[in-house]
Amino acid sequence: MCRPWLAVLAVLAAVLAGSPAAAKTVTGRFSSAAAREQRGQLVTVFMYQGDDGLLVNRLHNVPLAVEKESLLLLYTNHMASSLDNLSCSERLTKAKIIIHLTDEEHNQTIPPQAAPSVWQALYADRYTCQEGGPIPAHGDVGFTLLLLNADSAGNPREHFSAEEAGLHSFYCLLLLAYFVAGCVYVQPLLQALRKGGPMLTALQVLSAALVLQGSSALCNYIHLARYSRDGLGLPLISSLAEFLDILSQVSMLYMLLSLCMGWTLSRGRKPQSRPLQWDSSPTSSALALAGVLVLGALLLWEQYSDRELHSFQAHSSLAGGLLMLLRVAMALILASILYQVISTERSALKRDFYLSFCKGCFLWFLCHPALVLISMLFNQHQQEKVVTVGVVLCQTISVVVLYQLFLSRSLYWEVSSLSSVSLPLTVSRGASRGRY
Repeated sequence: MCRPWLAVLAVLAAVLAGSPAAAKTVTGRFSSAAAREQRGQLVTVFMYQGDDGLLVNRLHNVPLAVEKESLLLLYTNHMASSLDNLSCSERLTKAKIIIHLTDEEHNQTIPPQAAPSVWQALYADRYTCQEGGPIPAHGDVGFTLLLLNADSAGNPREHFSAEEAGLHSFYCLLLLAYFVAGCVYVQPLLQALRKGGPMLTALQVLSAALVLQGSSALCNYIHLARYSRDGLGLPLISSLAEFLDILSQVSMLYMLLSLCMGWTLSRGRKPQSRPLQWDSSPTSSALALAGVLVLGALLLWEQYSDRELHSFQAHSSLAGGLLMLLRVAMALILASILYQVISTERSALKRDFYLSFCKGCFLWFLCHPALVLISMLFNQHQQEKVVTVGVVLCQTISVVVLYQLFLSRSLYWEVSSLSSVSLPLTVSRGASRGRY
């Protein structure tokens, strides 16, 4: 049972060990109106790491930028946190690096970083600190900004911020693991689904959730593979990955709630001649659907509130905090339900089944809140990777645990009073035994 956790720790160590950090590409327009309103237009935020960091700025209208006396201001995160208490002119003079935008292309070397640090880029011009004065209708200045860290060879040419480095390799390894596991287990799983049984619906939903997880990982890999080359990636594919992840989570929640509610309700209205089956009563379905709607709404809200790269594991927003509270609340509800079931169950084998089911449920729901707390022990550039990698691995392990439970031959044979013909992956008696 400890092998999955050893695998989690091994992958986390490999990702955190120091994959080469890199950069991103930002395109847009420098706006005098936005710069005046914000006392410096926020262009982007980037985490530089090590030596040879580089910022490349390309202007699309150099004469207009010169006429406006345009500036690109770079602040470290420590300096940026104190800007709100300064006047507009003081904000401009506090910049760590001031770039006068007078050339079509400007390359700015970033000072060596002893530790990964966040830098903010702000735009300002001659109209930024003028109070009430009119802004001439000259239009905005188009730009393309490249922010680059050094690769393994010491050259600034790849495309990830320090807190994102290594995620591309992680998804590559994850897809490889999915492929190998699929080659090994897809045939037994298809046989189990064809045989049917009391948990057929649960196995179908579990399989759908796993397929959605794998598809989300594939989309993330495709997006990051493109992002590593141009710093832009494929935003549509990234959004699709997040949407597939949401579908996977809501399908898992519906299955877990339906089973737990169904087992609880069935104990009071019918004898246990058919235990451990999917219950489809209106009450259990309604309660499961309510939980799914709440979870889905919070997941969509989280996506809308934070559109940064890999924000699907974000936890700093209000929606992210409510989402973690919901997961903890769901875990407590399931614990209460399963405790009532286990405390009145006389069969030791059935109790073992329910306890194993509890482990899979709690791992699914509690991994995210637990990893968010654990990530606080790490440096800032490691926190996102701890949460992202940990949640994906833990939820995948949870699916595997439930698969092993539902497909267990000996346990299903003992806990269910149904005929072995209707049970998935059971050993039939008599002549059919030789086929296994």
